[in-house]
Parts: sequence; structure tokens; C-alpha cells
Amino acid sequence: MIAKVFKYTSILGLVVCSVLSYGVYRKIFQPNTNFTEDKVEVLIPTNTSAKMLMKILEPHIERSDDFLFVAARKKYFSNIKAGRFILQKGLNNNQIVNTLRSKNNPIKITFNNLDYLEDFASFMGNKLECDSLQIIETFKSKAKTNKLELTYEQMMSILIPNTYEFYWNTSSEQLWTKMSNEYLKFWTESRRNKAKKLKLSFAEVYALASIVDKESLKREEQPIIAGVYLNRLKRGIKLQADPTVIYSIRESLNDRDTIIKRVLYKDLTIDSPYNTYRYKGIPPRPIGMPDVFAIDAVLNAGKHNYFYFVADIENPGYHDFSKTLREHNRKSRKYSKWLNKNKIYR
Repeated sequence: MIAKVFKYTSILGLVVCSVLSYGVYRKIFQPNTNFTEDKVEVLIPTNTSAKMLMKILEPHIERSDDFLFVAARKKYFSNIKAGRFILQKGLNNNQIVNTLRSKNNPIKITFNNLDYLEDFASFMGNKLECDSLQIIETFKSKAKTNKLELTYEQMMSILIPNTYEFYWNTSSEQLWTKMSNEYLKFWTESRRNKAKKLKLSFAEVYALASIVDKESLKREEQPIIAGVYLNRLKRGIKLQADPTVIYSIRESLNDRDTIIKRVLYKDLTIDSPYNTYRYKGIPPRPIGMPDVFAIDAVLNAGKHNYFYFVADIENPGYHDFSKTLREHNRKSRKYSKWLNKNKIYR
């Protein structure tokens, strides 16, 4: 009788253990995602608590209790990692925890064609965890400007347009470090020597390139235009670049989105440090973010005797270059007539 009771008790124990083991197995290895897409993006901010994490994961997992059970036993909550994580459909809790623990997924970000450092800050603030104000504060700090021997106005010149990889939880400090490293990497010995030969700082090359870039999108023309400006600098002649006037107008109106198709004579008198019709030399800061080709166009500017150019009405997008003011004025009058004929007054 005792042997029979022991036998049944043992069997019952085995059954209970099997049930419990299956329950644990199911919690660990049964799929626990709750979305129809192939994958979802999960963003976990810095210093996220366990409670905050569960709110973030709630829409994406089917059984929260099972996830909590596995995460607790893997001691995940003691070290929640911030970042961008990709959860694949059908992952089990063990895989979800492993993904959140070690698979912070970087983002590829391309930036170009931004006119102000604030534009860059806003753009990156919408892509990364750090916000635009943090980025601005970091980039304009004395410690940062002094380290690169730049003024705050020149700080935009460290932004070399390209495609970069960032972790979503990149801080503003890490962003500045990456951009400053890329800036120093961009200025190779060859580029440094060319800038030195032109007697221009890196920031001045960048600022001049920003003007060249605004003048023409035609790459074959940019070295010629850069040569014109360098010729004028050598002669001590004002650059008299229309893009700097447009930039000055926008600054005076406090409206950076104003569309200006024609520069008027009255605009040339705007008292702005960026107006190269009023002030000699290169503006104190770039008027935009030049393409890398435009930067190299300045460093490898064409050798010629041109000092002037105007839009070529017979070849849209291109320019007509002149060696003398007399020749240039004749071409300018022709261009003005064309603008009037096409009713382009502003």
C-alpha cells in the first residue's frame, strides 16, 4: 500500500514538474511579439526605468508578465541600455531581452544644404535623442570653439556634408566630438597645404565655398567662380557676391525662408557684415553648408584673369565671365533686360 502511494505521488510530482517546466519554457522560448509588420523600431531613452520600459514595450509584446519574468531572471532591469533597437516579428522573450541588451542599432543620417548651425541642430534634434537646444549650447561653448580655434559664428565650418552613422542616444557632446573629428579628418595634409598657399584659414575656405555653392550648382563652373573671388581678394576688391546680399536680406527681415530671385540696387546698401557689396573680404561666417566639391573648388580654383560674371541667359544655370568692368556692365544690362522681359522683379 505504501509502495503504491509512493508510486502515485512520484508520478504526480513528475507531472507537476513537467507542467512547471513547460510553463517556464513557454515564458522563455514562445514567440511574444504583438505586431503584424516584419519588424518594429523601439527607442529607449537614457535613464529609462523598468516601469517606463514596459510602457514603451507594451504595444509590441503580447504577454508582459512573461517578459517581466524572463527579464528579471536575466537581470536586465539592473542595466537598461538606451538606444534604438529593432524587434523582429516572432522573437521570444529571451531573444527580446538579448536584443535590448546588446543590439543598439545605428542610424544613417545624411545632411547637406543647411544654411545655419541652428538648422543643423534642429535637423539632428529630430533624428537623435538630444534636442536642438542641447546641440546649440554644446557647439557654442567656449571650450569647444577654443579647442578648434574658431569663433561661434565659424563653428558651422566643422560640418562636412556627408552620410554618417550615429546611435540614436548620441549626446550633444558625442555629436560635437564626432563632427570635430570628421572635420579634422577632412582637412588632410594636401588640403591644409592648399589652404595655406591661398593664405586662407579652414573656416575662410569653407565660407568662400558656401558663396561659390550658392552661385552655381554646376560643378564644372565652381572652380572658375572660386577663381574669380580669389582674384578679387588678391586685388583687394570687394567680392560683391549676390548670394551674400540675399543672405543679408533674410537676416534683416528675420525671415530665413524668403525667396529672392532678383537682387535690387537698393539691396546692395544693406548694412550687414555678410554683405560683400559693403564690406571687403570673406564674411565672418558661411552663408550655407557647401558641398565638398565646392570646398575643393576653392582649394583647386581655376587660374584665369576673370574678375566678374553674370548669369548666362543663353545657357540657363551657367554664367558668362568677364575680365573687365566695361565688358561685365554690358552683359549685366543684357541680363537685366531679360529679367524685366520675364517679369522677374524680386
